[in-house]
Amino acid sequence: MKKLETSRRIIRLFLSLVGLAVQTAGFVFVWFSYYKPMMEAHQIRFWIKGDLLLIAIYAIILLLISEMYGGMRIGYLKTWDVFFSQVFSTLGTDVIMYAVLSLMYTKLITYVVPMFVLMGAQILWIAVWTAISNLICSGLFPPRNLLLVSGERPTDDIERKFGSRPDKYRICKKMTISEGLEAITEEIEKRYDGMIIWDIPTGKRNQLLKYCYGRSIRVYVMPKISDVLVKGTDELHIFDTPIYFIREYALTVEQRLAKRCIDVVCSFILIILTSPLMLITAIIIKCYDGGPILYHQTRCTIGARRFEIYKFRSMRVDAEKDGVARLASKGDDRITPVGKVIRAIRFDELPQLFNILKGDMSFIGPRPERPEIIEQYTSEMPEFVFRMKVKAGLAGYAQVYGKYNTTPYDKLKLDLAYIENYSVWLDLKLMLLTLKVLLSPDSTEGVESGQITADHNSGKK
Repeated sequence: MKKLETSRRIIRLFLSLVGLAVQTAGFVFVWFSYYKPMMEAHQIRFWIKGDLLLIAIYAIILLLISEMYGGMRIGYLKTWDVFFSQVFSTLGTDVIMYAVLSLMYTKLITYVVPMFVLMGAQILWIAVWTAISNLICSGLFPPRNLLLVSGERPTDDIERKFGSRPDKYRICKKMTISEGLEAITEEIEKRYDGMIIWDIPTGKRNQLLKYCYGRSIRVYVMPKISDVLVKGTDELHIFDTPIYFIREYALTVEQRLAKRCIDVVCSFILIILTSPLMLITAIIIKCYDGGPILYHQTRCTIGARRFEIYKFRSMRVDAEKDGVARLASKGDDRITPVGKVIRAIRFDELPQLFNILKGDMSFIGPRPERPEIIEQYTSEMPEFVFRMKVKAGLAGYAQVYGKYNTTPYDKLKLDLAYIENYSVWLDLKLMLLTLKVLLSPDSTEGVESGQITADHNSGKK
């Protein structure tokens, strides 16, 4: 098993490097064929060391952005996700390098044709590379055979999650903890590549974890709230035993100051840059049905403080005429044709830049919920209020790694993971990852009819 896993990693790394190398080779061709001769014609000389440095800079930027966006996670992410991530990373790298070249030669800004041709060729290559790499990985590495061990609650949710990746996982058998640890350990030794532990008592879970760890058996564990909190603890070494401690406050003074500075600067710049888009959107909404342009709604931020959130109206004026707060569902007929477009491209969220500038929200943080929704969730999940230990955000872990219709309990765990592992670098990384999410269609997918939201079946542990 260990040799097989090593082989997986080597092959995936090789395929990733081949993909990046070909894209870098495209830049090398454009540099030597077009941009370098242009600069040399105007007495801007590049020796071989300068060429190598420029190429190295391109390759490093492409590698770093691809790693951050998941463009190198062949076999881990879905094929479309790898393709989209790699395209996003490559285009971002090309834009950065074109800006660098433009700084070296100011007239270059008008000569964009070679760079556009490069982008087109790279996208075609990425499509071919993604398809071939996926075929190689799926052909060489079959899905892992897994044993699912659960407690008393239904396993439909976790089976659905693992079932969405049949190329990676195959749940061969399900057992409950009531069958006994001895029966489970005997079963896992037979023909499985790993175990899934789903909602079992902590004591029994610890015994299974130690057993599997001692025998180098792969384990997939769905964390409880306490696990997420412990993962984000600080480590103390003042005694002769490790000590983990959870701070009584979420962010330090320095972190809050840095976060606020980023919010003010970025929101001010984006308001200026997006003001033409906001004006056009406002005109279209007004012309469609003559209703109000903005939608005001009471939401909760840090410490459960209430504020009025601003959004471009995407639903009918009478969408909640019955006074009942509800999430948008998949195919919701309350959404107007204009609303469908602005929700898909996330233009409905642009007015929240003013909320950020005012200080009601931050760029990154748990999404603010309505007081009625919070009350509904906390009646079944008291831990839901933990999300309000920091300022609400335009986007966060739950938006980057989840979807609109991710269950509330899963969103809670994602938000707590952000709170407990906060850093300024994490905020900057999530801001960049949000750019990718904005263009991902399934991130705005509504709640399915009958989907669990705020009840005890949502994954509460």
